[in-house]
Amino acid sequence: MNFANSINDAIQLDRVVFLGRTLSEYVKFFDLDLSQWQKAKILDCPAGAASFVAELHQMGIDAVAGDLFFNLDAATLQAKGQADLAHVIERLADVTHNYNWDFYQSIEKLSTYRQSALEKFLADYPHGRQAGRYIQTVLPKLPFGDRSFDLVLSANLLFLYSDCFDYAFHWQAILELYRVCSQEVRIYPLQGKNAQIYPLLDNLLNDLNNAGISAEIVNVPWEFLKGSNQMLRLWR
Repeated sequence: MNFANSINDAIQLDRVVFLGRTLSEYVKFFDLDLSQWQKAKILDCPAGAASFVAELHQMGIDAVAGDLFFNLDAATLQAKGQADLAHVIERLADVTHNYNWDFYQSIEKLSTYRQSALEKFLADYPHGRQAGRYIQTVLPKLPFGDRSFDLVLSANLLFLYSDCFDYAFHWQAILELYRVCSQEVRIYPLQGKNAQIYPLLDNLLNDLNNAGISAEIVNVPWEFLKGSNQMLRLWR
């Protein structure tokens, strides 16, 4: 469904926020069957303050998180994570009608999920950074070799912040995510903060096709921002 006519007041954020989601949320918005990826190497980029890699590590799954801020220490990231969470919760209160609350039920419970992700991430970050699980990455370039990861996931940046990045950035970033994958890339969501589909999505799909890259739009069992129940899947 296209919500462009009914939702025109996007959440007003003054920066790209350092926010985290949990493993259970990743499973839903990437439609992940983790039993298929037990022996895979997975990249989450940009990871933000997600606990996804920390939780996968506890399950014995090889995963790496990449983010612009992973050159910083845990105390700095804790302060940034708390400040950005407070900023999002404050601004979200003005546009709750843009969101489907079936899963979270309330802003308070949403905040609890985000806080849980941040705490699990921070608990793993110091040792995980030394072990190579958390690596600074600055899209649209990645410090990894070709086909270094079986599965590459990218959530809540590219199209969500399409008001901040131009088409050239999106194209270069997606090519780079594809370069470092050996099997699949999954990107979620396809909407901007205004709940409207990325306006150049058809151009992007056409350019991917012309580049010989297999791509499709896939429905996922998740919809928080209204209409955001699809992801972009690339595969080799």
